Amino acid sequence: MRSANVFEVFSSVQGEGIFVGRRQVFVRFTGCNLACRYCDTAEAREPVAMAKLEVVPGAREFKEAENPLAVGELADWIVHLDQTRRHDAVSLTGGEPLLAAGFIAELIPLCEGRRFHLETNGTLPGELEKVIDLIDVVAMDIKLASSSGEATDLGVSREFLSIAVRRSAFVKVVVSDATESDAVVDAALVAACVNKAIPLVIQPVTPTDSSLRPPDPRQVLELQMSALRVLSDVRVIPQIHRLTGQK
Repeated sequence: MRSANVFEVFSSVQGEGIFVGRRQVFVRFTGCNLACRYCDTAEAREPVAMAKLEVVPGAREFKEAENPLAVGELADWIVHLDQTRRHDAVSLTGGEPLLAAGFIAELIPLCEGRRFHLETNGTLPGELEKVIDLIDVVAMDIKLASSSGEATDLGVSREFLSIAVRRSAFVKVVVSDATESDAVVDAALVAACVNKAIPLVIQPVTPTDSSLRPPDPRQVLELQMSALRVLSDVRVIPQIHRLTGQK
């Protein structure tokens, strides 16, 4: 695969998970095999005619390039945004980036030794196998029906995580006021079956419409305490980038 449909490439801070606050170059691919209710980039679910490429890191000024982007063109733009190598990693996000796994396998070796952070819904273990040896960090979601409307097959999650832990990996669950402790415990058990040291991030949902509400502080603490009975590292981390007005 020598080209891929890309929504945007830009520099910002990582807004989710255990590396929150670190500066990264983001490559947002289009296309997703899920349709989560809280998705904050629904416009990236379908291919777009033009990719947006940030000109100056963090300036939010973009040029447009015709899709699909050639692998060499994207690699050059990543290197352009990280000329000073001040970014912690290149974050591959979406959409679901593993739908472009073959392209990613060609992209990473062209990026001059930079670290790669994969943000994934954790449902495509076969595609992860194609790139895992090139990835530095896997940020894997387990989707809960109470918040996403998409119930994850926990057997697939376990298979995916068993591959992911060949590198650094953590698991994230987005929770709403409708999320029950049993669902979070089930996600924690998936991680514990692979390695009890895997961090689990509980992320209160950022509402995208009136049908979604975040849990109240007491409920968040109860969910965390339930998961801590299974895992030793359970963190509550909201979407920081949304709090600062970034997308």
